[in-house]
Amino acid sequence: MKKILSLLLGAVSCIPVSFAQDSHGASLETDPGLMTLRGEVRLDYQRDMQDGHTVDGNSGFEGKYVNFRVDGRLAEGLTYSWRQRLNKHHEDANFFDATDWIYLDYRYGAWSFSAGKQVVAIGGWEYDRAPIDLYGCSVFWNNIPCYEVGGSVAWHPTGRDKLMLQVCESPFFTPDNRNMYSYNLFWQGSHGVFSALYSANMVEYLPGKYISYIALGNKLSMGQWGLELDLMNRAASHQTYLLKDVSVMGELSWRPTSRWTVFGKATYDVNHSGTGADYCVMDGTELTMAGAGCEFFPLLTDRQALRLHLNCFYSWGRNANSANVMQNKTMLIDLGVKWNMDFLRLARK
Repeated sequence: MKKILSLLLGAVSCIPVSFAQDSHGASLETDPGLMTLRGEVRLDYQRDMQDGHTVDGNSGFEGKYVNFRVDGRLAEGLTYSWRQRLNKHHEDANFFDATDWIYLDYRYGAWSFSAGKQVVAIGGWEYDRAPIDLYGCSVFWNNIPCYEVGGSVAWHPTGRDKLMLQVCESPFFTPDNRNMYSYNLFWQGSHGVFSALYSANMVEYLPGKYISYIALGNKLSMGQWGLELDLMNRAASHQTYLLKDVSVMGELSWRPTSRWTVFGKATYDVNHSGTGADYCVMDGTELTMAGAGCEFFPLLTDRQALRLHLNCFYSWGRNANSANVMQNKTMLIDLGVKWNMDFLRLARK
């Protein structure tokens, strides 16, 4: 507990934020018109070193992401959104595995209703950001499947708050048993310099067995500075509920000019629960990661059209999942380019 509290204080005072994109069902625009079609690509060079030795299989040039996104309005209050990842592996020959989301959303007054493949409503700013805009991530983020089929209903009591109830497939369902579910209560709020992405989740990890999440995503935006601090506690039956299975993610960013973002980030994942209920951060894990980087946007006319990035992260401790890149004494250096492409925009007459 002392180590967790120390890391929390350190993250608030001196550590790791780029500016997040809302992935919880937000459209690219307030009114996308009849249809907008956009694409994005990210290509990187990375060097993976374990205890000073280069891991050849995970070093070199790599195409990270090729995505396209379609948004549109079918009728007054009825919109759709679809994001497809073209370079993602398909399990069980299922085209939907490479679909991040595809859903319909109907807005009626202060209420909205959504159905389709959606972002699983888990709180936290690291989790919320589009994968193409992330570099070094927590053990939890690297192992949570975050897009599943389901439905949600949301109440917007003010223009700055959204309270949502979602029922969807469990992120841990198997091809042999798809009859597993996740029940998610989610709050998104923005009040002055403070914004929040909070959730309480019950996730079925085995038939009839659930693990609970409490995720608190906190963000402060103060001029050129931004601070994000995510706190997550996980627990299942027959274990101590608090501070045995925890993730902390913090990021501090500075935008000195419209062309540059400089950031530092740290994460801490620990699981000493003594159970196998957590499939994301396995029992026996206690891994800390810290790093920094920068982004450069050459085109002032459209900040997001072209981005160059450079970052370096180092991790130490123990990761019980040997398949993850970040292990004890791991250094990952990454540099690359991302660009967006506008293919089509159709206005509704």
